[in-house]
Amino acid sequence: MIDLVKKFFGKRSHDDSSNQRRQRPHDIRIATCALLLEMSNIDGEFSALERENIISILKRDFDLSDEHAKKLLEASNKELKGSIDLWQFTNLINQNYSIKEKIRVVETVWDIVYADGKLDKHEDYLVHKLATLLRLTHKQLIEAKLKVKNRA
Repeated sequence: MIDLVKKFFGKRSHDDSSNQRRQRPHDIRIATCALLLEMSNIDGEFSALERENIISILKRDFDLSDEHAKKLLEASNKELKGSIDLWQFTNLINQNYSIKEKIRVVETVWDIVYADGKLDKHEDYLVHKLATLLRLTHKQLIEAKLKVKNRA
């Protein structure tokens, strides 16, 4: 099944300079989803609501069908469980995403954080760690946070 997901996400819809710089778009999607999963699991629980929030984000941000979003979630979960740390995911994002795209990733992380309406200390720690790993400034992190909070 992982091969099917990789095959699907490996296809390119059009060939432009941003796609040329992204050698493996399916890996970028897996990396982004892995960060969302890590945030969802930071409190030791992964609820059905959190799962649905991530699927909704994947469908919205990557223009995926429900089925493909669920397969991406499964593939990302498997990659996350097999990883030692988050650097492999953030490094891939750093190599392929612009600052604007990385800020968008952090905004989606904030979406996950505030899905339950509160920010706990573990979530706060992790989102700051992710911002550092993604080479974002504290100002960019806080602006993303405020954007998400004001949207809710």
